[in-house]
Order: sequence, then C-alpha cells, then structure tokens
Amino acid sequence: MALPATHETAETPVAIAGGAGKAVKTDPARLARLRAAKMPRITKPVLFDTPEGDAIASALEVFPPDNPWHQLVDNWPLHPNSKNIIASIGTNKPFRYNLDMGFVFVPPRQKRVAVKILNGESDPGPYPVPDNVPVEGWPGSKEISLGEYQRNLKNDDADRHSLIVDPINRVLYEFWQMRKTASGWQASQASIFDLKTNKLRPDGWTSADAAGLPIFPAVVRYDELKRGEIDHALRVTVVKTRRAYVAPATHYASPHTNANYPRMGERIRLRRDFDISAFSPSAQVILRALKKYGMFVADNGMDWAISVAPDERIPSMHDELRRVKGAAFEVVVAQ
Repeated sequence: MALPATHETAETPVAIAGGAGKAVKTDPARLARLRAAKMPRITKPVLFDTPEGDAIASALEVFPPDNPWHQLVDNWPLHPNSKNIIASIGTNKPFRYNLDMGFVFVPPRQKRVAVKILNGESDPGPYPVPDNVPVEGWPGSKEISLGEYQRNLKNDDADRHSLIVDPINRVLYEFWQMRKTASGWQASQASIFDLKTNKLRPDGWTSADAAGLPIFPAVVRYDELKRGEIDHALRVTVVKTRRAYVAPATHYASPHTNANYPRMGERIRLRRDFDISAFSPSAQVILRALKKYGMFVADNGMDWAISVAPDERIPSMHDELRRVKGAAFEVVVAQ
C-alpha cells in the first residue's frame, strides 16, 4: 500500500547533557511526540504487524533521549579513513534491506519460562517468552506455520533472532538461534536490555547481534513509515569487519586487522548532498533517517543491508533503494 507523503521536520536540534556531562544533539520533536503519547493497556502478547502493535511501538520510549541511537549525526566530522572504509564494503554495491526482524510486545506479567542457553556472555532467565514469539525468517513465504518454524524442522544454522519487548517495564529480551524443542525453548545466546538506561553490555561481550548491540531499536517499522519519520539509527551488516569495536558496540567478530575494514559499531551516514527527491515517500523516510541518525555496523552479513520488519503493510522498496550505491555513504566519528 502507498504511504502518505512526508516532509522534513522544521524543529531545531537541541543539545542535551549526555554521559559525563557531554552535550549531544537530539531532535526535540521525538521527545515531544513520546511525552504526548499514551501507552495502550497491554493484557496479552501483541505482534508487530498489527494496529495494536503500531500503537504500542509509537508510544514506547526506547532508551533515554541522549542515547547513541537517538543522537543526530548530520554534522559529525568525517572519519579520517572514511573513503577507504566505504571502498572496502563496496562503493558500487547496492544499498538494500532484509525483511527479517519481527518482534512481539508482552504484558508486564507475562509468564516467565526457562530457555536453555547454549553459550556464555548471556543474561540469565527465566524470560517472558510467549507462545507466538516470532523467529527471524518468519513469515517468509508462509509455507509453514509459525509453530512449525519455531521448531526449526529443517535444522538450519541461521541466525533465527527473536525479539521480545515488555513496553510497560521498558525491558527488551533478544535471542540468537531461537528454537522450540521437545523439552522447551533453546537459544544460543540471550541478552536483556533495560530501555530506561544507557547501560551497555559488559566490555567484550556479545549480544544476539555480533556487535553487542540491541536489534529492536534499529528495526524499520510500519508505524514509523506511516508517521513519516524514523527517529533512531539503523543497523547495517557488511561481509568483512575488523577485529575491533567502537562504542556503543562492545564486541567484535572478525579475525581481520585491516584498518580499512569497519569496526563493529562504526557509524555510517548517507551523504547530505545525496538527492532523495525522486524516491517514494516510504523510501525517503529511510533515507532521511540515514542522513540524520546514520546506521551502526552491527553484524557480519550481506553488504549494505539494513533490517526492516517483515510486515506486509510495508510497500516494497527493493528496486528503488538498490539505486543507492555504497559511494553515497560516509563514515563519521562522534564529536
């Protein structure tokens, strides 16, 4: 379906005190919108691709105002090695997206269940996992039901992320390689993020994402495209990363030491002079966000791929976004 035309916001960015008293620039319109919103009553698990989910997502404040996910990067200085880092990812490769990250909102008293966690650097349970928790890759072609997909009948080794949000308590639960077995839930990794604070993962720890970052705050959602504004950074995958990370990332996942490869947590933005006027309204929303907030290198994977919720209400933008090439991006560093 077509989404309404959108326009640039006229609000002036404001500087607010960040960590250690450092001033960071944010968009006051975001905070004003959230303060005016009313969180709906949540009595049962609500999936991402529903009007009920839209209302919850629109009213949810994800992290404090000065969090890195909400900092404006349009005036940040260029990384001194930006040109070479971009070249290592691919200046002629197309920008693209994966319809990969679904999520579910749960009520504050959602039943906690045990999940068998296979690896370390995980946060202990029990966890509020509902029966209808989506797993990355579903709904896909809808050839199988959610229940069948949860059980991983094909026994694949895919990422199979699961994202669960408790909007009332503002807590995020994320899992890597989630599956349902005969004896219960199992995952290779579990991370819990307090959305009321700026607390990072322990230094050197991974998360459900290789960079140690949360995934949910980066996902492009239908309610944002409908509203005409994404007010957070996105996440991007690249094939080759460096054996290094930069805050807010806490983990690397690479043997490479080539300084021309991006670190986990590297901040990349769309160039200010890139003309987005010929793109559809929904694509323009994404491209404006990439100019204002940029995207974090978050995992190893397909070059130049961001995450979009697998919501049928989101119009296809594959062909037009592929017109954006890697040369349109640049690496920036925090002021």
